[in-house]
Amino acid sequence: MESIAVTDIGKVRDINQDMVFKSDGPVGILPCLYLVADGMGGHNAGDYASKFCIENFVDQIKSSKTRTMMGVMTQATSFVNDALIKKGSEDPALEGMGTTLVGAVVDGRSCLVINIGDSRMYLYRPNAFFKQISQDHSLVENMVRNGEIERRDAAHHPKKNVITRAIGVEDIAVPDFFEIDVSEHDVILLCSDGLTNMVDDETIHSVLADEKHKLKYKADRLVALANERGGKDNISVVLVEIN
Repeated sequence: MESIAVTDIGKVRDINQDMVFKSDGPVGILPCLYLVADGMGGHNAGDYASKFCIENFVDQIKSSKTRTMMGVMTQATSFVNDALIKKGSEDPALEGMGTTLVGAVVDGRSCLVINIGDSRMYLYRPNAFFKQISQDHSLVENMVRNGEIERRDAAHHPKKNVITRAIGVEDIAVPDFFEIDVSEHDVILLCSDGLTNMVDDETIHSVLADEKHKLKYKADRLVALANERGGKDNISVVLVEIN
């Protein structure tokens, strides 16, 4: 695997509440691990939540005795959720904090995706397709699924940023898992909504399909495009190329 992780404060926010992690080598029983977390809360609470989530999620993976990939990530999610709620109850400055989490593990020609919140995982396959694999846990996504609004109207809906699941918010955090097949030269994109709220899927696809440039250029280009189009939120991008 080849990978790159980039996070940027954007043009409007005064603090970066996103956190990224990448390891092309083993993390506990996992053969590799890639994560993006997007924190929410007061001025420092979102920053604390995403950093705490990533660091403790990775530590739990490393120390867990659970022997399945889905099991170990479920266990780590539960631990982080409980710990964040406890921290929030102990410190008024952290009360109400939470974070999204999206992650991927590649095992041979299989990829396991974990998601809670509205950070996303996409799969790009050269000369084939580019599609979102994760499903947003958001009010607007629920409205689309229920037929209340059209998909084309979701991107500009006034309640687009209202999420329905997160880590550190409810007593039980339930992630979704997706298992997909991957092939050589496929590219996995993990990102926060600071990218997808600013840059449409068609443009993201065109950046990933540019065969003239390496992975780092593509990650930097995606961040630059989000900033050029307003940079209204923190922007995080993790790209992983399968080899």
